[in-house]
Amino acid sequence: MFVKRRKIANFNNNSFLSNSNYENECVKRLLPAETRCSKHKNCPGNVSAECLQVATNVTEQKHNVSREIRGQNLGLCRGFRGCTVWLTGLSGAGKTSIAFELEAYLVSKGIPSYGLDGDNIRTGLNKNLGFSQVDREENIRRVAEVAKLFADSGVVAICSFVSPFAEDREMARKIHKDADLKFFEIYIDTPLEVCETRDTKGLYKKARQGMIQGFTGVTQAYEAPESPDLRVSTEGLSIRESTLKLITLLEDEMIIPKFLKEDEALPELFVSEALKAALEAEVKTLPAIPITTVELQWLQVLAEGWASPLRGFMREQEYLQSLHFNCLQNDDDAPRVNQSVPIVLSVSASDKERLEGVSSLTLQYEGRPVAVLRKPEFYAQRKEERCARQFGTTNRDHPYIKMIYESGDYLVGGEIEVLERIQWNDGLDSYRLTPNELRQKFREIKADAVFAFQLRNPIHNGHALLMSDCRRQLLERGFKNPVLLLHPLGGWTKDDDVPLPVRMAQHQAVLDSGVLDRKHTVLAIFPSPMMYAGPTEVQWHAKARMNAGANHYIVGRDPAGMPHPDKMVYPDGNLYDGTHGARVLKMAPGLDSIEILPFRVAAYDKSVSKMAFFDPSRKEEFDFISGTRMRTLARNGENPPDGFMEPKAWQILSEYYQSLQSTK
Repeated sequence: MFVKRRKIANFNNNSFLSNSNYENECVKRLLPAETRCSKHKNCPGNVSAECLQVATNVTEQKHNVSREIRGQNLGLCRGFRGCTVWLTGLSGAGKTSIAFELEAYLVSKGIPSYGLDGDNIRTGLNKNLGFSQVDREENIRRVAEVAKLFADSGVVAICSFVSPFAEDREMARKIHKDADLKFFEIYIDTPLEVCETRDTKGLYKKARQGMIQGFTGVTQAYEAPESPDLRVSTEGLSIRESTLKLITLLEDEMIIPKFLKEDEALPELFVSEALKAALEAEVKTLPAIPITTVELQWLQVLAEGWASPLRGFMREQEYLQSLHFNCLQNDDDAPRVNQSVPIVLSVSASDKERLEGVSSLTLQYEGRPVAVLRKPEFYAQRKEERCARQFGTTNRDHPYIKMIYESGDYLVGGEIEVLERIQWNDGLDSYRLTPNELRQKFREIKADAVFAFQLRNPIHNGHALLMSDCRRQLLERGFKNPVLLLHPLGGWTKDDDVPLPVRMAQHQAVLDSGVLDRKHTVLAIFPSPMMYAGPTEVQWHAKARMNAGANHYIVGRDPAGMPHPDKMVYPDGNLYDGTHGARVLKMAPGLDSIEILPFRVAAYDKSVSKMAFFDPSRKEEFDFISGTRMRTLARNGENPPDGFMEPKAWQILSEYYQSLQSTK
């Protein structure tokens, strides 16, 4: 049976009560006796506010899926995180902006969340409600019930509603408390005069002119929370800074894990100055193992934070996660972090036998101690399994696979302490900016978007066209100062690749010519070795740039690819499909904080004598100048077509290839 919810005194904003003959406004249809309104004949009981009914013959049905099970399987960040964040404040206070910024942040971290906005709700679920006190109460009740369901499903429900009445907000809290769900009341405390200056909808102006009645803050009082869970004053703060206060609250309440903030430094693995002397003395007393140049490059990658949260060479648990899942997750409460390539240190069987059981050991490069590895863990390096999973082949003519097969039969993992910053003294160390240095530089130049371009080859005008077009797209999307991170790979590469010093000189010539805008470009060196592992490796390239502060990543055709060692295996002669890198990046777990920008194909447009985006409708007018053809022209001292590459940049490249000819 239904009973009346309560008698209502004020119906000013209910259009269905405009007719004085109240009973005639009840819908004329018959319902089963137990559902009829007891006051009005043939009333279904759900038309007028006076006849809101409460069902008494229903029983809550329990789900088969518990909150714990939902937490284990919902989102990328395990654990049940369902709760409601309720933002209250005047119109124009910034509730919706903060709510949607919080929603975007949580989703980027793999935490399911959804913003329930007042305007959006009133265009759908609550479009039959006005702004009387009764309707406002019902509006809040409905939203609170919906938010409860979201929270119960494991979602962080973010509600942004003026909700001016303390009693209604307390009702929303009680709905969650009765369901044993957390509810956080956030008071967006922005002064009325500030809200009026932000009046983008013109509502305050209309209210002042008497065109809107019952407008909160003007003709309707707002009951400010006396003891909110968090008070946020947005005056003088950016949306991001205001949102950070909510993020901190959720972290402190253990709703979400603690994530690295944009203005926080990545953990580096260098010993502090205070402890450096003690460590320098300790290394002389420890057993040591030598490391190769490539392993020193990986040590630099680890020490500077490119592979954070890794704190050393991988132990077996981390190695298995990386090899089989392309991710790391060392505890149930932490989000999955993409780490698609193993970062490991090999040792020989004799070194394993000599060192097993020691508490620490020294890593030496060319006889010089560079780091200490703590609590070493030795485990077998199954080389065929590693290569098959990482590269999709075990062909020993692949240059990096060849190095793996020539390395030790065991791996050793453990946390590292690095004695000092690794320098190569090749005249290029000033370009080797760490992730923290890059983050600081982006803050200094006030970049609101950073788009990274990974390359290991010289830049031609097609690359420049692509990078310039990406900046144009970001500007059109509303960013004010998007900055390009031009980030050539600076570690080991195969013998026939252009050496790093030549590439850097060529890149500088491109910037000097103005083909790329130096003002909006940061040129730096990425210290990682190249593995030529295709779609697996390109995830590593994106993750490392994400750690450096990039939030957009340009991916081209066949990233990290190479010709197949046996060119007869596939029709195109390549080891990897040229499109797979970009496609895999868009699906890869643990890269949620970076947006993948697809590479548009550029070619030489003969009709205008310059590089342009390829137009299939006039394909005969385009010339695809291959790397082989470019190298042949350079070796022979010939020039490419005008507009293919900046002339001074081409001269540097041509002189390099001609020097190889003379050396031979």
